[in-house]
Amino acid sequence: MLGASWAGMLAAHVLARHMKSVTVIERDVLPDRPAQRKGLPQARHVHVLWSGGARIVEGLLPGTIDRMLAAGARKIGFHEDVVTLTSHGWQPRFAPRQYVMMCGRPVLDWVVREQVLANDRIHLRERTEAVTLTGDGTRVSGVQVRSLDGGAPEVLEADLVIDATGRGSGLRRWLSALGLPPVDVDVVDAGIAYSTREFVAPPGATAGFPAVNVAADHRERKPGRFGVVFPQEGGRWMVTLSCTRGGELPTTEEDFLPYARSLRDPLVAQLIGSAEPLTSVFVSHIGANRRLYPERLDRWPDGLLILGDSLAAFNPIHGHGMSAAARAASVLDERLGEGDLTPGRAHDVQRQISETVDDPWIMAASKDLEFVNCRNHATDPRLNQNSAGMHQFIDLIARGSMGSQAVSDIVTDVVSMSAPQSELGGSHFLSLIQRSERLPDLTEPPLSPEELAIVNLEPRSAVRAGR
Repeated sequence: MLGASWAGMLAAHVLARHMKSVTVIERDVLPDRPAQRKGLPQARHVHVLWSGGARIVEGLLPGTIDRMLAAGARKIGFHEDVVTLTSHGWQPRFAPRQYVMMCGRPVLDWVVREQVLANDRIHLRERTEAVTLTGDGTRVSGVQVRSLDGGAPEVLEADLVIDATGRGSGLRRWLSALGLPPVDVDVVDAGIAYSTREFVAPPGATAGFPAVNVAADHRERKPGRFGVVFPQEGGRWMVTLSCTRGGELPTTEEDFLPYARSLRDPLVAQLIGSAEPLTSVFVSHIGANRRLYPERLDRWPDGLLILGDSLAAFNPIHGHGMSAAARAASVLDERLGEGDLTPGRAHDVQRQISETVDDPWIMAASKDLEFVNCRNHATDPRLNQNSAGMHQFIDLIARGSMGSQAVSDIVTDVVSMSAPQSELGGSHFLSLIQRSERLPDLTEPPLSPEELAIVNLEPRSAVRAGR
């Protein structure tokens, strides 16, 4: 098992259910508690685990959701527990049908890692990196590794090697060394960048105040600017401001609040204006959607699979990476349970794993293509044909979600990866959009008087009336 992050730990757990011994190779040193680590800098930004992925993880590791809640995570019902300014206006807070787990990425990782590494079939080798695969173009027999502390490289023999090393995976290079043709890769890059800072939340806010999401409006045809305020464990708010290419991301503490004020609505700035900052500003520019297509190769070596960000990495703003990895782990579990390590079967297993990333890939890439300056280097015909029609359909869905709970429920099922994206093209959904009565547009954030009191804000209508 190459990689010990979220995808790697889930895959290692699945392997241990079917194999006598699993060795996990990891470049980093993993903390023995929820803590940031050098090898996962993106963990300093907001992360969510959608209910579609959470249910899979719970099935693989029963009790995980309760462990997350005990560690301080919050279960956010969509849309009841979140206030969202969409591209088309304020989203009504309909009764929840799906949810996300909100907490720091270190908590999410640690809760899973602690359970997985307790299995005595799993052996972790830290500060060790994969150098190349061993074997040939028909079968991978192991991996050559080396210690980051020095020493000669060594070969680890394996019945199955799984690459979950992330965006920096050397898989394409490794396959070339085995004499295999290049693996196709698509990239859709909106130039997304992130700037995050943590604050002390007002008393009661992490439990009694909704998550906040202010999105950009792509129809303005200018670089998008976004802002979120998400509750975290320990009475904290994590605030992430982001932009697409050309949006001039804030990189200093002095620029953070003014940037929040520049969003389409001042709510984020109002929330953090008097809040006590806990951290400096952390900036990241890693956010392109990138997908490999191993299933397109005419031949694929036995003894090798790829999943997680090594296979497909998404713009983190959509929150689909962790759930996509859980879906891949579920497929791996099913296929190993069927004995699919027999010669000639790896390509079919990889094809099915690749299918699990198709929905999040299309959702993320098509959304990012709406923004100006997005660079499209994709061969996927769905991202290159009739883009105007695709964007019109996305807008139709967005408007329908705001006006009808029935429409919103289906969209949320798909976004949470609890239902296939094909639901959005079905006759039932299209009929709902056409015949559902539309609610009046909201003119201000849908916050209750009790919620406003927690953060010491007045209803905007009352403020305007008092002028």
